[in-house]
Amino acid sequence: MMWTKKKALDLIHETGLIPIIRVESSDIAFKVADAFLEGGVNIIEVTMSVPGAVEVVRQLVESFGDKVLIGTGTVVNGEMAEEVISAGSEFIVSPNYSKDLIDTAICHDKPIIPGALTPTEIYDAWSMGADAVKVFPCGNVGGAKYLKALRGPLPQIPLVPTGGVNLETAGALLEAGAYALGVGSAITDKKAIRDGNFQFITENVRKFLDIVKATREGQ
Repeated sequence: MMWTKKKALDLIHETGLIPIIRVESSDIAFKVADAFLEGGVNIIEVTMSVPGAVEVVRQLVESFGDKVLIGTGTVVNGEMAEEVISAGSEFIVSPNYSKDLIDTAICHDKPIIPGALTPTEIYDAWSMGADAVKVFPCGNVGGAKYLKALRGPLPQIPLVPTGGVNLETAGALLEAGAYALGVGSAITDKKAIRDGNFQFITENVRKFLDIVKATREGQ
């Protein structure tokens, strides 16, 4: 599949979930990717903290790129964005925002979801051309209540809460108006990885997808 920017953003919104791979090796990253796919999600975000992250992205794109939307997280500047886009990354996520980061993604026509926290920062990132804004760390400042408060004055900005998103908080965040959820350790369980129990990760994915479906059907 050729991932246009619109197709990528539509998939992120429809899925309601961006599962994040933040692990210690590329070998584990591939096993986690397989577990995600088995769980029924075809979006993967690889963080730049994964050793050899750019090469991991390249290999994942080669293996799964026609059926899976591969993106890169913890991309903090334009130079890094250039590198991961060259490796085949189809969307960019960041804990921060800057003009050169956003402009680089726009130049390549790739979705950019930079991070911000306050209403001023969120609007600033959106004004620079962000497609959605990652509200990070959302859980530390009130979770769903904070997201709902932001949505009041800023309803036009798609918000992706990240940090503190788990099976207990996911439903409330979606009800508060989340465009999608960024989920890291709650889905890529570290103990399960240590134990080689990748089926546990697959089951986590299914549970999150069930919450997205049930919450959206109830709205």
